[in-house]
Amino acid sequence: MKSDVSPQLIQANVPGTGHTDLLAAELIEYPFFRNNSLDLESLEKNSWVYEKSFRLTPEGLSKNVDLVFEGLDTYADVYLNDQLILSADNMFRTWRIPMNEYGIPGENQLRVEFTSPLIANKKKAADLGYIFPADNDKDSLKVSPFTRKAAYHFGWDWAPRILTCGIWKPVYLEIWDEMRINDIYIQQIKLTTDTAFLTAWVEVEGDHSVSSFEIFVNETKSSFNSIIGKQTLEIPFQIINPKQWWPNGSGDQYLYTIPLRIEQSGRVIEAQGVKVGIRTIDLMQEKDSMGTSFYFEVNGIPIFMKGANYVPQDVFLPRVKPIQYRTLLQAAKDANMNMIRVWGGGVYERDLFYDLCDSLGLLVWQDFMFAGTMYPGDQDFTQNVIAEATEQVRRLRNHPCMAIWCGNNEIEVAWNNWGWQEKYGYTEEISEKLWQDYLILFHEVLPDIVSYESPDIDYVATSPMSNWGTPENFNHSSMHYWGVWHGRDSLEAYRDNIGRFMVEYGMQSYPEISTIQSFALPEDLDLSSEVIKMRQKSYIGNGEILRQIERYYESPKNFEDFIEKSQEVQALAMQIAIEAHMKSEGHCMGSLLWQLNDCYPGPSWSIMDFYGNKKKAYYAVKKGFE
Repeated sequence: MKSDVSPQLIQANVPGTGHTDLLAAELIEYPFFRNNSLDLESLEKNSWVYEKSFRLTPEGLSKNVDLVFEGLDTYADVYLNDQLILSADNMFRTWRIPMNEYGIPGENQLRVEFTSPLIANKKKAADLGYIFPADNDKDSLKVSPFTRKAAYHFGWDWAPRILTCGIWKPVYLEIWDEMRINDIYIQQIKLTTDTAFLTAWVEVEGDHSVSSFEIFVNETKSSFNSIIGKQTLEIPFQIINPKQWWPNGSGDQYLYTIPLRIEQSGRVIEAQGVKVGIRTIDLMQEKDSMGTSFYFEVNGIPIFMKGANYVPQDVFLPRVKPIQYRTLLQAAKDANMNMIRVWGGGVYERDLFYDLCDSLGLLVWQDFMFAGTMYPGDQDFTQNVIAEATEQVRRLRNHPCMAIWCGNNEIEVAWNNWGWQEKYGYTEEISEKLWQDYLILFHEVLPDIVSYESPDIDYVATSPMSNWGTPENFNHSSMHYWGVWHGRDSLEAYRDNIGRFMVEYGMQSYPEISTIQSFALPEDLDLSSEVIKMRQKSYIGNGEILRQIERYYESPKNFEDFIEKSQEVQALAMQIAIEAHMKSEGHCMGSLLWQLNDCYPGPSWSIMDFYGNKKKAYYAVKKGFE
């Protein structure tokens, strides 16, 4: 790996990032210690080059060989034997290159050259004539809206700004011959107490004309005459006396493994298994005596959703281990949650995340990865998003945990209520263009993809759908209530401001002292120290925590007492809010607190810190959701 700042060759780990490789080589200090992350800003404009050689045999090249990158972060040119074979521009997409066109028998040289998003989008941003309202992107040249990359990497009010680059997901060669299965979608057509009627939509691909083959789905046999290229086959089948899948607290999480195999003349060409849960889920949005409802029916029963918002578990995503997923999501289940929202400024999570949600009974509110800004509307950007969204919807649609797709986080409420037009000086013409681009992307492109690829899952364009600043809006749809915290209201305000479905609400606290000592020296343990001030990313942060502490408790005696009382006031806030939401069941049908976890150690709205330590609020939430 080489960097433009100080070119040198070092060992790279894949999956990984340039930052973590520099750290392993002891070329940078640990980014989360004290204010070291500020010293890494010089790396933002670096280029990174990965190099590796590998062998291909003539026998291997006689079959179909694909080079598969499951994730490249983000702008990457891939060269094989000095020939450009791919230009990637989206962190959220899988890239597949046929090696038969480019590979040679014997030694092959692979090179992946990464360009910083700041460099890749510099001209686009400069030529735009205005800037996008990406408030969390603190750079003067805001390139994050152009970049299909995790938004929190550009900074957020609970995350540092660290722009990663690298091969962040596995890369491998995939070899196949004759025919392969590209995708399986198990669609539930009808469910009765006696029978589940399902259809397997199987996308198969043949490298030449394959004739007279059979596909067995759950031992239901279907015969086909021939196939060449890609084709999607429709295979109906049934499950007798089906056992239903239920969210946590409402029943069992029964999962079926549907076996599927392709045979030709009794010879198995390929076999796979797909896990599914038999259940129905519907988002109910209807006019009623109170306003507009917003609730989920699972298997025909309205269920109150209890849960939290989830953010990526690390700034450096490849470092997150499977045990961390299991521990965190088990803790969510143990806290009596039945829904997790995957927030739109992070990433579409690994398969393991959704597998665990399936088995634990945690429904997933899944945002598309758009948050806190308007976005371009040009053809290249839109086509990139179409490919991204199609891949992700197809990947996740078989999971019974999938409850809803949401277009974005807080863009519509911001456009209508946060004064972006005045703040950024948009003319009427620019405002109209930004709004029309928004409508096309979130009200046409994304819902069409969800409807076509996963018709059983509902879609909403944005969250929230109502603004907390207007009392009447608490009677309609989804709500992010931030009167407590951003509005500086007392905690009692939770009792009087209850929406139909509370998607966000929260109160900040500090992690326990051992977590703070992991990034701070003894002389830093003071609210006035530069380390603690820099660690606090919220614009009202420490002052608002202290104000709420002094409203309900005695003034802190020292820094350690401040930490303890910050957790006590957060716990009290969650107790009051959850009690109010659940006592209003019927009017309110969902309570998703902000936020479950952290991406690095520091103060935030989380109820579990970066190391998985449970704050006092966790136990208040667990009791409240009983």
